[in-house]
Amino acid sequence: MSQTVKEAPSAEAATVTRVLQRVVLPVSHDTDVLPLYVDPDRPQLDVNTIGMTAKQRGRIPPAPPNAEVEPDPHAVLGRHRYRIRASERISFGTYFNAFAASYWRRWTIVTAVTLRLRLTGQGASVIVYRSMPDGRAQRVDDATATGEGTEDFAFDLSLASFADGGWYWFDIIAGPGDAVLEEASWAAEVPEDRSEPGSVTIGITTMNRPEFCAALLAQVGSDPEVHAILDEVIVAEQGTKKVADDPGFGAAREALGDKLRIIEQGNMGGSGGYARSQLETLEAGRSTYMMCMDDDVVCEPESILRAVTFGDLCRRPTIVGGHMFSLFAKSRLHSFGEIIDRYRFWWTSPPTVFTDWDFSERNLRSSRWLHRRIDVDFNGWFMCLIPTEVLRTIGLSLPLFIKWDDSEYGVRAADAGFPTVTLPGSAVWHVPWTDKNDALDWQSYFHQRNRFISALLHSPYEHGGRMVRESFNHQVKHLFALQYSTAELRHRALEDVLAGPGALHGELGTKLAEIRELRKHYTDARTEPDPDAFPPVRREKPPKKGQDPTLPKGRVGQLVSAATSAVRQTLPKRPLADQFPEARLAALDAKWWMISQFDSVVVSMPDGTSAAWHHRDREEFRDLLRRTADIHQRLYREWPRLAAEYRQALGDLTSPEQWRKTFDASGKVET
Repeated sequence: MSQTVKEAPSAEAATVTRVLQRVVLPVSHDTDVLPLYVDPDRPQLDVNTIGMTAKQRGRIPPAPPNAEVEPDPHAVLGRHRYRIRASERISFGTYFNAFAASYWRRWTIVTAVTLRLRLTGQGASVIVYRSMPDGRAQRVDDATATGEGTEDFAFDLSLASFADGGWYWFDIIAGPGDAVLEEASWAAEVPEDRSEPGSVTIGITTMNRPEFCAALLAQVGSDPEVHAILDEVIVAEQGTKKVADDPGFGAAREALGDKLRIIEQGNMGGSGGYARSQLETLEAGRSTYMMCMDDDVVCEPESILRAVTFGDLCRRPTIVGGHMFSLFAKSRLHSFGEIIDRYRFWWTSPPTVFTDWDFSERNLRSSRWLHRRIDVDFNGWFMCLIPTEVLRTIGLSLPLFIKWDDSEYGVRAADAGFPTVTLPGSAVWHVPWTDKNDALDWQSYFHQRNRFISALLHSPYEHGGRMVRESFNHQVKHLFALQYSTAELRHRALEDVLAGPGALHGELGTKLAEIRELRKHYTDARTEPDPDAFPPVRREKPPKKGQDPTLPKGRVGQLVSAATSAVRQTLPKRPLADQFPEARLAALDAKWWMISQFDSVVVSMPDGTSAAWHHRDREEFRDLLRRTADIHQRLYREWPRLAAEYRQALGDLTSPEQWRKTFDASGKVET
C-alpha cells in the first residue's frame, strides 16, 4: 500500500521553530553512563573499517585505556547545564548529544537545523563539526565568548549533504576561567501544521517484575516534558506479583496520576500484552502514537520526546525505535538495529554494525562505522513508537505469545509502505540477550513456531529459502547435544505450524502451561542451582592418552568429534554413565560437538545460576531423528499451501475485532 509523502515546505510557506533535540545530562552522576553524554578530548584509536570483512574487523586491537581523562560527574550541574574547567576541552559529540543528521535528512521533511547554545565564560570557544559517512570529521564553524556574562550562539547548518551518513556535534573549550554550558538544542523551521507535538500512549507488558515496572513508571511520569505529550500509560498486568503491590508504586501513581491505567489479564505473553495496549489506544482515539516498552528497562526520558518529534516530522507514517544498551554495562551498546535475512528468515544485525560496542572505550567521534546511516527492517518492542495510523491500517500484533511479534510487525508494516527507523539518541538500558538461555529452554518452542509462521507470511521464496534445511540441521545438533527437551519442543512447534493458524488466538493463554508440562519429562530440562546436587565426575576408563575431553578443540577436532559422535548414537551407553556424569562443561564450552562426546554430562546454564545433567538415550535419539526427518519433508512439500493459508488468515488474526474477542474471553480488571 503506497503512502502519501509530505514534502518539505516551500520557501514561501509559513513556518515555526521547533526543537528537535535538546542537550541533556544524567543528573544521577552515574559515571558508567556519562560517556554517552559528554566526552573529554582524549586520544582514540582511529581505524577506517569501511570495506573490511568481519574477520578483518575482529583483528582491530582494543582502544587504549583512557581512565586518566574520564569525564567528571561533578561537572554536571543539572539536566541541561555542564561546567568546563579552565582551559579544558569537552566534546558533546556523543551518543545522546550529537545530532544524527543523516537520519533526519533521509526520513523527515527537515532540510536544515540550527544549533543554539547559551554559554557563560569569557574566552570560551564553541567549535561545530560534522562527519562524513566514513567517519572523517570536518570543522564547520566556531565562535568565542567575548563578554563576562552569558552569551547566546546560533549556527545554521544544512542537511543537504548527509544522504548516506554523518552527524553534527560541537566541542567547548574553556578560556582562562571555568565555562558553563547553560543549555543547547538543535532546532528547525517546520510547517505550522507540524509545530505541535503528537501525543503518545505508552504500553507496558509486565509479568512478575513489580520493582522494575514501578521504577520505570515513576521515571516516565517524573519528566514534565514527557508528561505533557503523554495521553496514558497502560500496564498490561499478567503476573501474580502485582506492580500495584510494590513499595515503589506510590511514587509511580503520584507521578502519573490519572494517566496511569492498569489492566489485569491472563498471561498472554508479550504479544498479548502489547496487543492490549494497541487495542486500547485505538479505541480511545486520542493518541498519535502508541509506544511499546518493556517492563524491565531503564529509559532515558528524552528518548521518548525525540522519538515523537522525529515521528511528527517524518515524510510518511514511520515506526520509530530506540537502541538497547546493556543494563549491566551501561556504556555498552548491545543492539543498534535489526534486519531480516529473507533467505534464512532470521534476524541479524546489518552487515556494517559492530555488536556490543562500548562507548567508554571508543567514543562516537572515532567509531567510524557509526557515522554511516544504518537502515533496519524492524525494531524490538523494548522501546518502539508505532503511529496509530499504522495500527489502523495493518492491524495489531500477531497472537504469538512471545518472540517474532515485533520483527514480523516491522516486516508487515514495510510491506504496507510504513518504514521503521531506529533513531540514534533514543535508547533504553535492558538485560542483554547474550545473558539469556531462551534458545534452549521452554522459549525454544516459540522461537521455532513463530519464526516459521513469520516466514510463511512474508518469505519471498516458494519453499521458505533455507528455512527447512536449516531447521533440520539445528534439530540434529540438539539431538547430538543430548538436548532432547529442546528437540521435542521444536518438533511440537512444527506440528502446530502445520495445523494452520486457526488455533493461535485460542491457545494464547494455554500453550505455555502445555509446553512447560512437557519439558518436565526430560532430564536436560531439570536445572539445579546447587553444584552438589549432581554426583561427582567419574568414568570407568580414563580419557584417551590423558587428554581432557572438555578442552576447546580446533576445527579438525570439531569435525572428528562430530563424526565419532554420530557413530556413538548407535552404541550402548558406557558403564557408570547413568550414575555419574562423565564431565562438567561451562556454558561457554557447551557446543553440540563437545557435548556429543559424552554419554552423560553436567552443563552450566548461560546465566550462571544453575546446571543440568544431560543423559544420552539411544531410543529417544532414534525416535526424534525419525520424526524430525518426516516433519521437515512434509513441511517442505506443503510450504506453498501453508503460506497461502496463513496469508489469507493474517487480516483476521491481527484485527482489533478478533483481539477484542480474545480479551473479553479472558476477562479484565482495571485499576
